[in-house]
Amino acid sequence: MKKTGLASTAVLLALSLAACSSGGGKNASSSPPASDSPQSPSSSASAAPNRDAYKIDVFSMLSNYSGEQQGWFAKVVKDKFNLDLNIISSNLEGGGDVKFSAMMSAGNLGDLVVFGDDGQKYLDAIKTGMLLDWTQDGLLDKYGQNILKYAPKAIEKNKANFGGGSKVYGIGFDVGEDKEGPSEAKDLTYHPNLRFDLYQKAGSPEINKMEDYLPVLKKMQELEPKSDSGRPTYAFSMWQDWDGNMMMNTKAWAGLNGFDEGDGFNPGGFTLISADKDEVQGVLDEDGFYMRGLKLYYDANQMGLVDPDSLTQKFDDVANKMKDGQILFTWFPWLNTYNTPERLAEGKGFALVPFKEERTFSYGFNPYGGNRVWAIGAKAKHPERILEFIDWLYSPEGTMVANYGPEGLAWKLEGGKQVLTDFGKEALPSNTTPVPAEYGGGTWKDGTNQINNSTFKITNTNPETGEPYDYNLWSSTLAQAPNKLEENWRAAMGGATTAKEYLEKNNLLAVEKQIFTGTAPTVMPDDLTQKQGQVAQVIKQYSWKMVFAKNDAEFEKLKKEMIAKAKGLGYDDVLAFNKEQNEKAFGYRKQ
Repeated sequence: MKKTGLASTAVLLALSLAACSSGGGKNASSSPPASDSPQSPSSSASAAPNRDAYKIDVFSMLSNYSGEQQGWFAKVVKDKFNLDLNIISSNLEGGGDVKFSAMMSAGNLGDLVVFGDDGQKYLDAIKTGMLLDWTQDGLLDKYGQNILKYAPKAIEKNKANFGGGSKVYGIGFDVGEDKEGPSEAKDLTYHPNLRFDLYQKAGSPEINKMEDYLPVLKKMQELEPKSDSGRPTYAFSMWQDWDGNMMMNTKAWAGLNGFDEGDGFNPGGFTLISADKDEVQGVLDEDGFYMRGLKLYYDANQMGLVDPDSLTQKFDDVANKMKDGQILFTWFPWLNTYNTPERLAEGKGFALVPFKEERTFSYGFNPYGGNRVWAIGAKAKHPERILEFIDWLYSPEGTMVANYGPEGLAWKLEGGKQVLTDFGKEALPSNTTPVPAEYGGGTWKDGTNQINNSTFKITNTNPETGEPYDYNLWSSTLAQAPNKLEENWRAAMGGATTAKEYLEKNNLLAVEKQIFTGTAPTVMPDDLTQKQGQVAQVIKQYSWKMVFAKNDAEFEKLKKEMIAKAKGLGYDDVLAFNKEQNEKAFGYRKQ
């Protein structure tokens, strides 16, 4: 889950594991249990439309996968729309700025375009005519009925903010219900998850501030120095391919303290903004959470707690290491690929271990949609077919299928309510369970939707069943007996049944109020944009060097060099612009 929403998410972003599908899980070697084997797809679901095959380029600035979509999701899209999805990931193909600039220069952003935020890239694409206006030739009215029915305010926002009040160039992700409070499900986008079984073996020591995790994690490492495959364990295993204006894995500590990049309206820069207070930190503030995070990682590395592969590996490598048991801590609960049914039954797995100063950043419900955008390239040969596909994703059926597969495979309806099949219990959220050939074959994990952007908030209520889309919140799921890990965790947490419940009850949440302004964010002047890009490179390069500094003297030397070089390239100018825009957003929060 990447970028400014987690994220920079996810992150996002933000987002279910089915959407953030780069994880792993149990490597099952057998077919689903015979007692509840998936039924063949219905004839209506498998009847290909009477139209020509159409391969579309999906340029996703959020995806962690490049190439043609495979597996069960590919089959669903092929059967229903006769579309083949060729995914172009800017994360994997030169980085976001590099790939975007190359495609802009070529005059073609692809057919379906997914933006990591609605900032400068999105504005530039509109300005240069690279995106289709969905109102052209009445396309939205003809092919966007689900969007107009279920996400009208998201369309209203795009018209007002980016289309001069009449045109529509895209629609935001995570469209939520019109209500207050945290929009997440059992877990949050951010919160500190540890190998809870090892934490208990270490004596369940109290953790007051974020730095207090280090001695605890060292004890856990001593208790289990090797993974299932015999590789060394580490507290922290990080990756660079999600870095934007700063080192993402360091920014994550701000998310555990109620701050995030971006204010819910303006794109991220060099500020970290409180979810629920009028407070802004510069990333280079001496006492800010970013600089504290760098020092924490440096200290952790001195203790042997940081995976040395962090300098070169990518997200998928980390997900596989998590699956193997090489990692003891994660900032992101959706990364819990270690938590297979077998391990959970044994009482082994990751769970929330909070610290007293924690204020986990929570994204509130937003009927206007978040800042990650679905759009259509201006040169798409058949834009109506692409809009038809997007519209389906914004329907109850599309949301269910894009996240959990076709009805009958991982889930089914009983008495009008969603219920997991035995296959679903084995495969979800992102395990390597083999999928029957009639559903596309391969594994569940490899067949998940690789575009990596959501449409509705997964905790929204499915109007066709009256229950949330999130399978963790179905009445049938909640009625199941807890596994051994859940039993142990709930007992230790005073009876709380979920991380969200515990954090809410103990006032450890900072909920961001979603705002609608009716205007686009102020565009950063070209000279500041250039400075931001140059400064960002300095901050990222030096941040990684500081984590792996040889000693205190080198750490301090690198820190001084980073600050001096960043300021010399215009950090203060960009920061002043960021803060001015953030303060405007604070005003909108009060409306």
